[in-house]
Amino acid sequence: MKKITVVLIAFIPMLFIACNSNRVKYPETKKVDVVDNYFGTQVADPYRWLEDDKSPEVAEWVKAQNEVTFNYLNQIPFRSKIKNRLTEIWNYTSMGTPFKEGGRYYFFKKDGLQNQSVLYTMETLTSEPKVILDPNTFSEDGTVALSAVVASRDGKYLAYSTNDGGSDWQKISILDLATGQKLADEIKWVKFSSIAWYKNGFFYSRYDAQKEGSELSNINQNHKVYYHKIGENPDNDELVFSNKQFPLRSYSAQTTDDEKYLIIYETESTYGNSIYIRNLADKRADFSQLTTGFEFEYNILDHIDDHLIVHTNYKAPKYKLIKININTLEVGNWKDLLPERKDVLSSCALIGGKIVANYVVDARSKVEVYNLDGEKLSDIEFPTLGTMGGISGSLNDSIAFYNFSSFTVPSVVYKYNIAKNQSTEFFKPEINFNFDDYETKQVFYTSKDGTQVPMFIVHKKGLELNGNNPTLLYGYGGFNINLMPNFSTSRLFWLENGGVYAMANLRGGGEYGENWYRAGTKLNKQNVFDDFIAAAEYLIKEKYTSPKKLAIQGGSNGGLLIGAVTNQRPDLFKVAIPQVGVMDMLRFHKFTIGWSWINDYGSSEDSIQFLNLHRYSPLHTIQSGVKYPAILVTTADHDDRVVPAHSFKYVATMQEKNKRAKNPAIIRIQTRAGHGAGTPTSLMIEEYTDIYSFTLFNMGIDIK
Repeated sequence: MKKITVVLIAFIPMLFIACNSNRVKYPETKKVDVVDNYFGTQVADPYRWLEDDKSPEVAEWVKAQNEVTFNYLNQIPFRSKIKNRLTEIWNYTSMGTPFKEGGRYYFFKKDGLQNQSVLYTMETLTSEPKVILDPNTFSEDGTVALSAVVASRDGKYLAYSTNDGGSDWQKISILDLATGQKLADEIKWVKFSSIAWYKNGFFYSRYDAQKEGSELSNINQNHKVYYHKIGENPDNDELVFSNKQFPLRSYSAQTTDDEKYLIIYETESTYGNSIYIRNLADKRADFSQLTTGFEFEYNILDHIDDHLIVHTNYKAPKYKLIKININTLEVGNWKDLLPERKDVLSSCALIGGKIVANYVVDARSKVEVYNLDGEKLSDIEFPTLGTMGGISGSLNDSIAFYNFSSFTVPSVVYKYNIAKNQSTEFFKPEINFNFDDYETKQVFYTSKDGTQVPMFIVHKKGLELNGNNPTLLYGYGGFNINLMPNFSTSRLFWLENGGVYAMANLRGGGEYGENWYRAGTKLNKQNVFDDFIAAAEYLIKEKYTSPKKLAIQGGSNGGLLIGAVTNQRPDLFKVAIPQVGVMDMLRFHKFTIGWSWINDYGSSEDSIQFLNLHRYSPLHTIQSGVKYPAILVTTADHDDRVVPAHSFKYVATMQEKNKRAKNPAIIRIQTRAGHGAGTPTSLMIEEYTDIYSFTLFNMGIDIK
């Protein structure tokens, strides 16, 4: 195995001095006279013009910023060595979890440095796999990706959606599985949609056609559910569900496995939903509302013997599994199958006549098997602490598949015999890396208010706690999302070169249920930042690292986290990497799907919430004359989840207020990319080359 040697610079090379003594000369960013009045508080927004992502002037600004950034990165002497090693590590075969539908097996596989995973099919588990969709052929640069594939239950068709250049906008196409031919049917303006087959067609969700030039920034509204019949013109698709009274709500469709019922999920944020249900066998039947409001979450697994099996946190902050008689939908008739307990019931699946329940215990997976009456039968054992990914299978299957991974275990696919409760390796990747040399530990540290917060720490065995180890601290803390032990190809480079990786399970996530999540939302958002700061202080106190060797990283809501804590405690960190972050907390709700985040953040249109948002907003809390860490902001021109204007305005402000600062504040703007999903391998290698180069260079570490 090839290895790159890390050398701590005791006597700083002349090249390093030369590079750092000359402060980065930033492009001039014009300012405009824009001031907003929030409940008597005047808030200037001099870079408002950067919100116009289609403006030629903004395009020139992007070009100028990228020129400065890449001139800086190109001077790092070991950048090419990092890229070469990342390329070596990434050159392995990976496989997704197989799934069965319509009598066929399907799985995704990526060979070596392929940009996108290829979809294969097999008639049986011993058949020769055949390529059915190769997204690497969809575009020359590999930036058109598959975002969803769903086979019809009769095995005749495959509906698949693609996204172009990382955008959330999708296009649905149909493949005839008998001939392998793509049909003429093509559905556009699809976003945040399921594909739910019913007879000779499927239900899906879309928006109205967008005005050219505004599709990546305009607010998304008037989401509708349609039914498409195979072979028909999509323009004539049947409108199934809409709600003109609430244009900012979203809708997705599901059909039960027996195709007796259509289920519509209604949401107005990233948390909570209402459910409507319709009997598809009765053409005259209208929708019945199963649940109202958005206080709780519901996920219908399937319909069995006149009962809906539902995973929910209704009056159960740590979730439970219930059954609802289809003929008596009233709440008083709901019955518990798996009652709430102290561990979070993260997800459930109905496979082989059993219930597979995935619990989260201190941010790691514990999976148990029950019969359909809720009686425990067995556990699924794992080789180490880690995470079970999605399990695939249906109620009538005898074989299921799942994947398991951890920080030092790449995603291994297991075949699971349900009747025997036996797991056998189906696929294990071979990576040019010695995993046995590394260890993972979980610690619990104390946050500012006394809350105990878990954190995973990964490093080489025998690590010396001398306060001098380069350390990367990662966090997210939002949207009820669990951060579990996970495998990352890019992270291997960091670890093998003596780096420590730490991941903190902050409030705002879902690791301990709804109360843990709520403790990091709206007026409680500062708890998330306090938890992360306390994680950094713990790593320093325990001598894993020091402020001169500590980097922090987070994306999306995690980018907000990095921006906020950088401003609050710049003394703690040497490098900050905010990726595709939500940086303008006063205007996030005015772009694309941003309105749906109000449930987590609150809104500047509320006087109390405005004060809270303004107090920590990364854009609005940058000060002049402060010694900030070296900052590398990353974003992408096709990000229509968190529009790049957030990062543009943030870095322009940081550069303006700290022109003479020693530590750089630069922005890396990727073209033909979005929020992260579907990013081709080549672009991921390039991005992490630059992240690690920037980080190590600014820590004063050389790579030999």
